[in-house]
Amino acid sequence: MNLSGIIGYPITPFSDLIKGVDLEKLGIVIDILLDAKVDAIAALGSAGEAAYLTKFEWEQVAKYTVKYVDGKVPVVIGVAELTTEQAIERAKYAHAIGADMIMVSPFSYYKLNEAELFQHYESISNATPLPIMIYNNPATCGVDMSPKFMLTMVDGIKNACMIKESTGDIQRMHKIHKLSKGKVPFFNGCNHMALEALTAGASGWCTTAPCLIGDQPKQLFDAVKQGDKDKAQALFYQQYEFLEFIVTSGLAAAVKSGLSIQGKLDGEPRKPLLPLTKSAQKTLRNMLTELDCIKA
Repeated sequence: MNLSGIIGYPITPFSDLIKGVDLEKLGIVIDILLDAKVDAIAALGSAGEAAYLTKFEWEQVAKYTVKYVDGKVPVVIGVAELTTEQAIERAKYAHAIGADMIMVSPFSYYKLNEAELFQHYESISNATPLPIMIYNNPATCGVDMSPKFMLTMVDGIKNACMIKESTGDIQRMHKIHKLSKGKVPFFNGCNHMALEALTAGASGWCTTAPCLIGDQPKQLFDAVKQGDKDKAQALFYQQYEFLEFIVTSGLAAAVKSGLSIQGKLDGEPRKPLLPLTKSAQKTLRNMLTELDCIKA
């Protein structure tokens, strides 16, 4: 499938009343992303606290997201499991509920070698016809895959067709572009590198930022694609401190605090994650005010 642009990541709202996922609030978050003109929605990523959900909750979020989006944009489901068997189960479920793609990151306890990683992705590919985005995020998953190896998987695994690179090393994106002769789509997963990545030829930007700052990421993407360097640079530097802040503060905690500050949604991340401190909330409020995303 052809996928490009801004891939928006919803947070997962929880309800103290039902001690679980608040699907009604999830719908509000999805509407916020759609209003922000995202080109796809990727449920169950880091911002969605996927690692902290039960199997039932994970399936709830996946199914509700696909149903609620209702074909308005493609839906990508994140799959990050310790075992191949669990990953296959999640991938099959994503296919059964009508997801358009899966984004697979090899979550690891033991350090996996390339043969183990290849068989992991190949086994998932053999279990479902869904397109696979290979996701490299060593800071979270404990596995670091080289551009050359990921391209080997794209070449050798039938459904592996694109890459999300989140190491923060722009040289890796250059290598993906160069080694693939520009034929393999790659996506930026590092918020504060958005301008560099898009300029380097990234097909899109995976981000939860639109939950708080609307279509400003989309404006940046469009400016780069239109070749308006000055506008793109101005838009990026306008967002830069905010993008860096939500990453260093923790995506789930930062976005949930931001939505509360904006009066759109209340709720905290799931423990052991903690909400932002009062000081950090003040900093975020000031940033959102400067970005014209909250009334002064």
